[in-house]
Order: sequence, then structure tokens, then C-alpha cells
Amino acid sequence: MALSREEVAALGRLARIELSAEELEHLAPQLDQILEHVAQVSEVAAADIQPTSHPLPLTNVFRADEPVPCLPVEAALSGAPAVEGNRFRVPRILGEEA
Repeated sequence: MALSREEVAALGRLARIELSAEELEHLAPQLDQILEHVAQVSEVAAADIQPTSHPLPLTNVFRADEPVPCLPVEAALSGAPAVEGNRFRVPRILGEEA
């Protein structure tokens, strides 16, 4: 499969990328090589091979999710520069009316 410059230009238009004549000349062979590699991988992939997103096995490195008691409100607000009720008081950053 060989991609023509016109096909690459059409892909560029679909992606809303303006490509110069030099870029079309440079990208067409590269995209063609990518498609050839994908075709080779597709030939090797069999139905008994599980699809994967990573070549190495990934393991979860996070700890188990264990519930712990929350920080009391008074302790959480003790270091706050401004408090209103049981909440942190922060300066308004938007000009909208609340």
C-alpha cells in the first residue's frame, strides 16, 4: 500500500492541518511505512493472542483502599488564614454573583 501525496493532503485536511508541498513529500513515505508496520502486526496477531496496550506486564503499585477516620473539622480549619462557618474562606476569583 502506497499513500499518494493527495491522500496525505486529504488526511491533513481532515485533521485540519495545513501541509506544505515539502511536508507532503516528507510525510507520505513515513505514513506509508507506518501502515506497512501495522499490516505486519495484524498478520502476526492471532485470535488466541490477547490484545494488550503495553508490551510489559503492568502491576498495580497502589495500596489497597482502606477507609480511615477523617480529620476533624476544627483541626482541618485550625491553620486556615480565614474561616467562615465550617469552611475555608477564600478570595473570590470570578466576578459572578453567588
